[in-house]
Amino acid sequence: MTASNIKKTIDQFLLALGLSLMLGIIVLGQEFRTAVGKSIGIFMDPVITIVGHQNFHIVLFIMAAITAIYSSLIQKYTIDWNLMRDTQERMKSFQKEFREAQLSQNTYLLKKLEEQRTEMMGDQMEMTKQQFKPMAYISIISLPLFMWAYNYIADLTVHDPLTLVFPFWGEQLLTGSVMGPFQYWIFWYFITSLAISQLIRKALDIGGV
Repeated sequence: MTASNIKKTIDQFLLALGLSLMLGIIVLGQEFRTAVGKSIGIFMDPVITIVGHQNFHIVLFIMAAITAIYSSLIQKYTIDWNLMRDTQERMKSFQKEFREAQLSQNTYLLKKLEEQRTEMMGDQMEMTKQQFKPMAYISIISLPLFMWAYNYIADLTVHDPLTLVFPFWGEQLLTGSVMGPFQYWIFWYFITSLAISQLIRKALDIGGV
């Protein structure tokens, strides 16, 4: 088997694994989510031992950092950012030209732009495919981590509820509701992940125009 075939096989396996995790968590219910969370406990439980469960917000920060670094690197090396930038620039120019043609009722130019739109749809489909692929890769690590935290937090709700001080909101239970099912620990996880992601993406020059 050649190196390219091995790479293709690994690629297909990782895509299948990532998609299976996403579908399993949605379709198979709580038992599957609990099993996925427990599988990552082998790595995360020692972290709790070191940091201490009273500092679970630090554990969430570590998780957010892992997810941000991993996802940024995956996106950097699986997405053609030059194609994405070029496509975004072309789309902006196309939309501007299309609006001007509509306002001036230039039927000849509108017909020409409609033909161009079909061509650009192909580029957009390619961009969508490139963005979907890293999502499957990222889910292999991010979903088990999230499920582990979800299960751990659920146990703490019963035995030892934890709090965290937020700006403007003051001290809040990590399992308290920010809005609907969106709890404070999830909010903390996502804002820290977003902040770290922005720093890493800036350092690695990841992103569109």
